[in-house]
Amino acid sequence: MSGLSVADATVQYPGSPPVLAVDGVDLTVREGEIVGLLGPSGCGKSSFLSAIVGTVPLTRGRVVWDGVDLTRTPVHRRGFGMVFQDGQLFPHRSVAGNIAFGLEMAKVPRAERSARVAELLEVVGLDGYGDRAVTELSGGQRQRVALARSLAPRPRLLALDEPLSALDAELRARLAREVRDILVAAGTTALVVTHDPAEAASMAHRVIRMRDGRLL
Repeated sequence: MSGLSVADATVQYPGSPPVLAVDGVDLTVREGEIVGLLGPSGCGKSSFLSAIVGTVPLTRGRVVWDGVDLTRTPVHRRGFGMVFQDGQLFPHRSVAGNIAFGLEMAKVPRAERSARVAELLEVVGLDGYGDRAVTELSGGQRQRVALARSLAPRPRLLALDEPLSALDAELRARLAREVRDILVAAGTTALVVTHDPAEAASMAHRVIRMRDGRLL
């Protein structure tokens, strides 16, 4: 199967006693599919997402993409992107500068960078905002910039960790649909972590519930 395959994923944090955050989880995500991971705080969904991306090490298990085992592959070589709850934008950079960051790190030529930034500004509905400071933007606009920045390097998988939870309910509902449309248009495979059932239903093709470190 083309896409993501996770087998026996287990994450245990040291402590006395140790904390078992993710307990032997198996998951497959087809290329181009958006899967929602739904569950209450503390159920292990963010730890599971972080283990897939590589920011948290697996205690046991494997992460595979298109048949290639990435379990011991460093984060920056997995070809995965991540969007966080607060966006984590660079306040000293403009909107365009934020979106271009990953492309700069990959040493993409300037003309190609500019074209990709312009393309993504249009995709996320911020055409003409490139020169603005991110501090001037609303919460919803900042999350769109964060999404565009993550999509800029064309990740094969995008992980979104509670991407809309900092926004008010009305904006969250509208932006959830917009984010889904953007991901579908880009053909991006995505995993969305949320505690909001309506948000999961709006954003994902398929929703899986998680509880006590396991998928139900």
